[in-house]
Amino acid sequence: MKIARITLFSYCLLFSQYCSSQQLSADKIEKFAADKLVETISNLRYFLRLQNDGNFPEQIAQNKQWCDSVFTALKFKTTTIKTAGAPLLFAEKKFHKNAKSILFYLQIDGQPVDTTAWHQDNPFEPVLKEKKEQGWTKIGFENIHKKVDPKWRIFARSASDSKGPAIALISALQILQSKKIEPEFNIKVIMDFQEELGSPDLPKAVEENRDLLQSEMLFIMDGTRHLSNLPTLTFGARGIATATITVFGPKYGLHSGQYGNFAPNPVFEASKLIGGLKDEKGRVTIPNFYEGVTLSDTDKYRLGLIPENIDSIKQNLGITEQDAVGDTYQEALQYPSLNVRGLKAGWTGKEVRTIIPSEVVIEIDMRLVPETSGKRQMSLLKNYILEKGYHIVDSIPTLEERRLHPKLASFSYRLGSLPFRTEMDSPIGIFLNKAMYKVFGKNVVNMRTTGGSQPMAPFIRTLNVPAVSIRIPNPDNSIHGPNENLRLGNLKEGIISCLAILTERL
Repeated sequence: MKIARITLFSYCLLFSQYCSSQQLSADKIEKFAADKLVETISNLRYFLRLQNDGNFPEQIAQNKQWCDSVFTALKFKTTTIKTAGAPLLFAEKKFHKNAKSILFYLQIDGQPVDTTAWHQDNPFEPVLKEKKEQGWTKIGFENIHKKVDPKWRIFARSASDSKGPAIALISALQILQSKKIEPEFNIKVIMDFQEELGSPDLPKAVEENRDLLQSEMLFIMDGTRHLSNLPTLTFGARGIATATITVFGPKYGLHSGQYGNFAPNPVFEASKLIGGLKDEKGRVTIPNFYEGVTLSDTDKYRLGLIPENIDSIKQNLGITEQDAVGDTYQEALQYPSLNVRGLKAGWTGKEVRTIIPSEVVIEIDMRLVPETSGKRQMSLLKNYILEKGYHIVDSIPTLEERRLHPKLASFSYRLGSLPFRTEMDSPIGIFLNKAMYKVFGKNVVNMRTTGGSQPMAPFIRTLNVPAVSIRIPNPDNSIHGPNENLRLGNLKEGIISCLAILTERL
């Protein structure tokens, strides 16, 4: 019965390409996107010049103003949603009086930058590059007026995460406006300027603006494509929780010559603590860490349909063995993860010095799935620290605590985005696949979940709305790191995807 259900679902998707809306043919959609591409690149280039670190109100304001002007020009009604922190921008256009609405989520902010690590002077001054034998070579933007090579890439902070996807949607809306083509549904857009900070004010804002945001479906214009770089729909995301563990040594840094062999170095105890978190196969050793997570035969079958080669993935990543969590890469994404994302003890490089450090700071992140709550996982981590013989303090240990306890640590955590998962054969999945099949045929990847996190739970829980992420950027885009980039072929296919979705029958 399970296999039959999958076969029927696959058949419906294949058949649907002949049943979908003929308002715009695939050929017309491709032509409109190609004709718009040069202008889209120019618009994205300007957009990327606006610095967008969500920690700085002045940067939020200039990006919000730009977005407001763009959607106003598209005849959308814009509304500023005020919060205790950064505002959100909402835009709405009612094409039909009693039509259903679709809500698009756009992330506008980006990660902070370390300018010294980029291969360009300014990460906010976009650079166009092409791949040569010696590596990526800068070419002038004037070249796009002669031809646009789909392999060329724009390098800049937020090119892929996620101003590129936002521009793809905006360009599609501009095309429809210029061609006087109206979607068969109303459109709502919510713009988030602090996604990279965990969208701290989003849950309350959604709750307080429930009627304004209410819609039939939620489309997320954020996230990277599958490793194959085929057009990708992702039906879930893992949540995130972070922890900071400080392992304490002497009350101040000590000269290693004078006190070596006498004063214990906390790095060694911290190393044992970290090393014990995983076994030799890469599985988390904390009891019950994976409890509740199961994959049915149907789940495994669907995950197995995604085109992946383990050997190729390992070669691309430069690793010999993968962690033994799940039989495949896709299966691994269905489980919670634990990562050491940062360590701080003494100094290195030219700053190195002969010191026994007074403390070691360990930064942890966990990715969560719907079966594993962040609060539970953090409680398990804290119990693990206690079972290793540590006395946990709230801040700097007192002299009395130092006298009584040979192992001292502090522990704090923060809960971020919650995980979500939407059924693939639900109405939203059928709708999106109809649209994507119309322009890409069978070359569409459906992923059960992504490894990263997205702040969608407030919408899903408050509005009771299903959510799917429409993936546009190339998988090798270096998001969050130096030299973030967006492939121009992906940008064009992003416009095509948005046009297909906007002209599909709901």
